[in-house]
Amino acid sequence: MKKIGFIGLGTMGEPMAINLLHAGFDVTVYNRTASKCTPLQKKGAQIALTPGMASDSKDVIMTMVSNDNSIHDVYYGPNGILESLQPGSIVIDSSTISPELVKKVAFDVEQRGCYFLDAPVTGSKPGAISGTLVFMVGGSADVIEANRDIFDSLGKTLIHMGENGSGAVAKLAHNAMVGIHNVALAEGFAIAVKSGVPAEKFLQLVQNGSAGSKQAELKGRKIIENDFSNQFSLALMLKDLKLASSLSDNTGVPSPMLGLAKSMFQSGYTQGYGEEDLSAVVKCYETWIGQKIGGQTEES
Repeated sequence: MKKIGFIGLGTMGEPMAINLLHAGFDVTVYNRTASKCTPLQKKGAQIALTPGMASDSKDVIMTMVSNDNSIHDVYYGPNGILESLQPGSIVIDSSTISPELVKKVAFDVEQRGCYFLDAPVTGSKPGAISGTLVFMVGGSADVIEANRDIFDSLGKTLIHMGENGSGAVAKLAHNAMVGIHNVALAEGFAIAVKSGVPAEKFLQLVQNGSAGSKQAELKGRKIIENDFSNQFSLALMLKDLKLASSLSDNTGVPSPMLGLAKSMFQSGYTQGYGEEDLSAVVKCYETWIGQKIGGQTEES
């Protein structure tokens, strides 16, 4: 069975590492906040004190951390991954980071005789828990196929996007749409509810009409029930929208809707909703209309 070093036990990383343990892999975990490793140790994981220790003598190293700075730390910092790589190891990064950094890390990994896949995911915390994530992967098709057992333990779908960096590009374009759809859902709710339409009825219409979206399916009830428990944080969505905006600037693609969505999530972050679920962007609209979206009933 493959030996896996798994680095990053946040909202997504912890359930991913647990699913690898359930699949029977030999898993060593590292997290900057060491206390987060304890529940994994109780499930059979070994604990490493540094990213380098988690990577040493492993067949596969997976990273799932929050941003470019964190990736730089775990790969290039003292006792980092690159110090411990042995030729032939596979490195899979499932973080959402800039395509430029992906290409740099891929080059440096491959210079050490190893293989790199950039494999960000979509599916949020529920998908990570249930093992139904969708992977968008850049890198060698042969390396992907050699590690299907890992991807199948974590997700339901894998789409090979092309060379290294293409997974990151696809994820940023995808999350730009996720952010836009969330703002659209919040705005639609605000228009309907402020005019007296019950939120439940409006959501029923959206889910059965032409305005339906995956975000309406995933976030509609959370908004109505005022449940902003974190599945994917507003702060992380803002980070992704900023990366997507930088990408659109670099490629010369006009992105006015992305710009508006980024401004809305920035407003939510400034108002203190960063650690809540990304659907908490609706709170900006609730402030503007002077009432909650939820709590509207047919009788009212």
